[in-house]
Amino acid sequence: MRHSLLATALAVATCSLSFNASAASDRELAELKAQLAALQAKVAELEERSDAQSDINVGTQQNLDTMAATTPKVETKGGIKVTSADRKFEASLGGRIHFDAYAFDRDIAATTGTTEFRRARLTLQGKAYDWDYKVEQDFAAGTNLDGLRDAYIARAALGGKITIGHFKPYRAMEELTSSNEILMMERPFATATGLFSGRQFQQGVGYLRSSDHYTAGISVFNLRGAAGARNEGTGVAGRVTFAPINTADSTLHFGGWASNENNNQGSADLTATANYAGRRGPAQAIATTSGASRNTVTAYGLEAAGSFGPAFFQAEYANATFGQPIGADQDVTTWYVQGSFLLNGGHKAYKPATGVFASPKVDGRSLWELTARYDTIENKDIANREASSWILGLNYYVNPSLRFMFNYARGENEVNGDETAQYALRTQFSF
Repeated sequence: MRHSLLATALAVATCSLSFNASAASDRELAELKAQLAALQAKVAELEERSDAQSDINVGTQQNLDTMAATTPKVETKGGIKVTSADRKFEASLGGRIHFDAYAFDRDIAATTGTTEFRRARLTLQGKAYDWDYKVEQDFAAGTNLDGLRDAYIARAALGGKITIGHFKPYRAMEELTSSNEILMMERPFATATGLFSGRQFQQGVGYLRSSDHYTAGISVFNLRGAAGARNEGTGVAGRVTFAPINTADSTLHFGGWASNENNNQGSADLTATANYAGRRGPAQAIATTSGASRNTVTAYGLEAAGSFGPAFFQAEYANATFGQPIGADQDVTTWYVQGSFLLNGGHKAYKPATGVFASPKVDGRSLWELTARYDTIENKDIANREASSWILGLNYYVNPSLRFMFNYARGENEVNGDETAQYALRTQFSF
């Protein structure tokens, strides 16, 4: 383009000289030639500058490309995440603080109002050479292995993901929902809060496959938590879910799961326990299979849940058979229904990768949520071995990291007639 402009300028100038040559004096001709020479010099200077600038631009881009290829990437949105320059390593740091306060309306059972850190966790997770990893420590539960929660490596394989280490078996919808996203301050009886008391995380191997409308997972594990004694007990659990409706503002979910825990040498007792008036309130033992008996606990459950605009509901039914060394086995049934309504808009989103629901998205304004639950558990083979509770609550989502929760729980114990109630308040911060 620059050469074309130069040629045109020279042609115009030459024609002008030819046209006026007969009339121009020698002096005028000399002046025109001098002007033409100056124009040529100016054009040459501009071309040199342009070429030099092009070289600088190319060099700058090369330097930027080199920096991008050799400098780690740091992201701070919603937490801290570092990705290596070769994209083979990722590490992100997260955490949660749940600070609770309890007060009781006492009846028969002795209770003590108190405060505590329900959870105080730090989480490190990321990728290394296409393997996912996660290590999570809950300092509120103890140090070293006592507070270890998720600790595993995982990799995409066979159309799903294989997980190896310490994690939750695939059973019970509310159990698999993060404690940052559960509806009430405590989970219902159909989880490790009741039916699988103390057996939330197990050591084993799992495989999970999912799409936008279904999940299918199976896990095989040792009957040992991270801090438990070595034993030969084994377990297996599997869960499938199906969401025939799953859009941006409407989800309908169905699911089912089954579990078998087989006691063996060195296994701890397998128990079901009901804290029917909230955490730190009175507890009632529902059923036990002793480790020494080498019996089994088999269980199955059904799920139904839905989120439609600001309204949400969830229900589970579970049945478990606790083997006994002498006499007939004992059947335990438990079920709950819970729901919520967001008072000023919002929607509880669905997480199709795990088949559970998340907290509503807080974007630019805080949200208020009314909650309610009825929960019951019963040993069918021991008279009056039953407990139940109903809970009313209010959640206040300040921003994506901060939530305040209030629960009023009133429990009933059929064994001794106790009807203790609890007022509970949580300050929850997570990132």
